[in-house]
Amino acid sequence: MRPGERQIAVVGLACRYPDADDPAQLWRSVLARRRAFRAIPATRLDPEHRLGAPHAPESTYVRRAGLLRDWHFDREAFRVSGSSWRAADHTHWLALETAAAALSDAGFPSGAGLDADRVGVILGNSLTGEFTRAGLVRLHWPFVRRSVEAALRQTGVDSAVAAQVLDQARRGIAAAFPEPGDESLAGALSNTIAGRICNHFDFHGTGYTVDGACASSLLAVVTAANALLSGELNFALAGGVDLSLDPLEMIGFARLGAVADGEMRVYDERPTGFLPGEGCGIVALMRADEAERRGLRVYARLTGWATSSDGSGGLTRPDAGGQALALRRAYRMAGLAPEQIALIEGHGTGTAVGDRVELETLAGIRRHAPGAAALGSVKANIGHTKAAAGAAALIKTVLAAYHRVLPPTTGCETPHPLLRAPDATLRVLDEPEPWPGGRLAAGVSAMGFGGINSHVVVENADPAAVGRRRLPPSVRSWSRRPVRPEILLIEAATTAELAERLDLLGSWGATLSDAEVGDVAATLAAGAGGTAGIRCALVAGDADELSAAARAATGLLATWDGRVVVDEAAGVALGGGPPARVGLLLP
Repeated sequence: MRPGERQIAVVGLACRYPDADDPAQLWRSVLARRRAFRAIPATRLDPEHRLGAPHAPESTYVRRAGLLRDWHFDREAFRVSGSSWRAADHTHWLALETAAAALSDAGFPSGAGLDADRVGVILGNSLTGEFTRAGLVRLHWPFVRRSVEAALRQTGVDSAVAAQVLDQARRGIAAAFPEPGDESLAGALSNTIAGRICNHFDFHGTGYTVDGACASSLLAVVTAANALLSGELNFALAGGVDLSLDPLEMIGFARLGAVADGEMRVYDERPTGFLPGEGCGIVALMRADEAERRGLRVYARLTGWATSSDGSGGLTRPDAGGQALALRRAYRMAGLAPEQIALIEGHGTGTAVGDRVELETLAGIRRHAPGAAALGSVKANIGHTKAAAGAAALIKTVLAAYHRVLPPTTGCETPHPLLRAPDATLRVLDEPEPWPGGRLAAGVSAMGFGGINSHVVVENADPAAVGRRRLPPSVRSWSRRPVRPEILLIEAATTAELAERLDLLGSWGATLSDAEVGDVAATLAAGAGGTAGIRCALVAGDADELSAAARAATGLLATWDGRVVVDEAAGVALGGGPPARVGLLLP
């Protein structure tokens, strides 16, 4: 086989992740080190689940996550009936929408121009989604009724009153969830997510879902690549979707001590665990020679891929031996030595054991490397999106190869000791760098519960292309380091106007992501004219601090006499004209 026949071309990209509605936004988030974590609202995780201590049963200490915002599925555009839309889990609709975007990006809108008999859809997913699981409460009403009925009887409640209470409870539960119908079962299954995409576009190649826990979406890519090489498929949509942040996972991960209680750090000497995320990522794949023949834009090529199992290494704890097998197999297929890899997009969950084992594995197989490869994890930007995490990592790496840029590392304040060793063959980047010349190769890892490991080798589309000497202007403009904390300058003509603006920041400010706090600060600064009669400065590092500072400023404003007032503890400065002594508020 010629080289192009052994390689897979990435011809289309699509995604929707926290604060990243498409691949371009995801790439900008990576360059700008944006962190899309916001408070989990009560509509997603009942506050009663967050009341216990970190290791109390039936509670979780997770307060923030990477959440999708303002996503609305346009069911009319996809000709989906209201009953089907209500019955099926939201993962179905997010995946369908993202698949359509990937087809369009590849140049085949709605699948036009493709041989439908040779098009396949392979997606990664675990547990479908939280919305289907929530709906099971309605089906479990008989158990709920018996439990409540017994409690009412034991407390001596009159039988007529008890019957009334039970009837009201039944009505309330039934009203909260869709009525079971002919779509209920299919809409609750994981496999039908891929099947629904095949059904909508009338693809006949193949369509199914793979479950490898947090490795699911990268396993889907590996599976699709094998199907393309074998000739089973000529075109494939592969990736993953995960919308699952309910008590089953949030409490389960808390019991394992895997989630962060505060800021998420990866490959750091002070590991935190991960902050959960959600989203969907899908890539469009073809054999490289076919993509070249058709004159398609190729973002990058997949030249090697492999999987392995940890065997007896453990179901929930990573094993260096198992991980090394997947990496070596992938590099062997690509015809590369591990030392030739310039960028590693790691699994990087921020857990003490997970990061250490992964770093030890990478250091072991790269021990003869003449230089250090750049290391990062997109999870520090968008959270651990579990079954969709590998797709996010792959899209980030494909774009890095496409733009020939080594992206900066987010979420590593003080690198892990293994990264600071004199002979370290891995490094974290403070700033983006031009990708060095020669063969541009990167590795992408994803691991999952059950001991499954997956690794994919990504190379630039044009092997003859030279490396960059300098960063393009677009990269330089997007890669400004985030400011922590931010100064938010609020101007107003009257105290009433300032009070209104502070009230707005105090209420909806808590819903912002960490990155959006910086967006608000920039917007306020750009709109400041410098002539307002009253100025207020708030200093905040995240959304919680912003809300607290806004409330504190409201309290100061109630008794303000026109002179400069500074509350350093609250991070507030208030005065007429330019805010004096703002510098005192900064650490």
